[in-house]
Amino acid sequence: MTRHFRKFLAVAFFVSAFFIVGLLPVLAHASEEPGMAIEDLPPAPSGIALEQGVNFYRAKVLAILSEGKKPIDGVPMDYQEVRLEILNGDEQGKTVVVDHGGPFAIEEYQRVRVGETVILAKPTSSLKPDFYYITDKYRTPRMVWVIVFFVALAVFFGRKRGVTSLLGMLFSVAIIFLFIIPRILAGGDPFLISLVGSLVILVISLYLSHGFNRRTSIALLSTLAALGLAAILDLAFVFLTRLHGIGTEEAFYLQFGSVNLNLRGLLLGGIIIGVLGVLDDVTTTQVATVEEIHTANTALSFQKLFQKGLSVGREHIASLVNTLVLAYVGASFPLLLLATTQKAQPAWLIFNSNFIGEEIVRTLVGSSALILAVPISTIFAAYFYGQRGRGY
Repeated sequence: MTRHFRKFLAVAFFVSAFFIVGLLPVLAHASEEPGMAIEDLPPAPSGIALEQGVNFYRAKVLAILSEGKKPIDGVPMDYQEVRLEILNGDEQGKTVVVDHGGPFAIEEYQRVRVGETVILAKPTSSLKPDFYYITDKYRTPRMVWVIVFFVALAVFFGRKRGVTSLLGMLFSVAIIFLFIIPRILAGGDPFLISLVGSLVILVISLYLSHGFNRRTSIALLSTLAALGLAAILDLAFVFLTRLHGIGTEEAFYLQFGSVNLNLRGLLLGGIIIGVLGVLDDVTTTQVATVEEIHTANTALSFQKLFQKGLSVGREHIASLVNTLVLAYVGASFPLLLLATTQKAQPAWLIFNSNFIGEEIVRTLVGSSALILAVPISTIFAAYFYGQRGRGY
């Protein structure tokens, strides 16, 4: 490792650490603001409860004994009388008859067919003995085939890099499920834990996916700096817009769990993890672009490399911002449709809602971080690859 590169590493790490440390005063101020904990949120409306004391089984549909419509309170409702065989658990091999539908409204896609495997639920405290009901189709084997297809595609076209990228993805999932989620459920601050987890994911997954080389190291330092700025923007935008993380149905139901969670912290942490997923793509691509420009003409100075690299980066920004917006819209499409059908509410009221506000802030934090990542990674790469002279 050259003396200039060691100096570059030290400066870049200092800059990245400065951004992260700069978050601490904001966090201290944020912790004093009320309205962030679950106990401060409105109580659940009557009739809503989380499912507890229920045993779940896989069951195969043996026969449809009868089907049609039943009048319930004067309204015809679809129903099926189904014979099933339980395939697992303490009741494996048992045959049961279940009323599917009737009192519980079912749609056409919820109808079952002979030979299908379904999820069967049995409440442990039901007043009716041996009461079962069908909750869903059993789709895990089909999901496995979808995953196998994805893995095969990555390995076939990516070869060695495809394998290492899959390892990086598995490591990221492991950090989320073995560190971030357990620490949050244990009462830790969701934002800080997500930030720490993101840093670990970033370092390991980048090197696993792209190898231990100078290009990856420069991309890592660029991503660290951009992630620090994204964290600051995340805090600033969420607190400026007075969002509290209660804009989604999932957050609403988290109120009724046994763990006291900071919903605003969950919103902040979720934005950081989402941003991380696209930041490394921008930085690695931009650093690779500058390196290739340098390889094509090793006489280019820092200024020339920066200008040419940024010219390519602007095209990357234009496509990525649009991609990020569409990704967030696609993930929230049903809720967006629901919001636009609220004809009784004026447009400004819908725009002012928690849900729309959260999606806008997610998109703007991510897009801002992407835009900033381009010049940051271009500067770092041009500094390292560019000559120290004035150029030409």
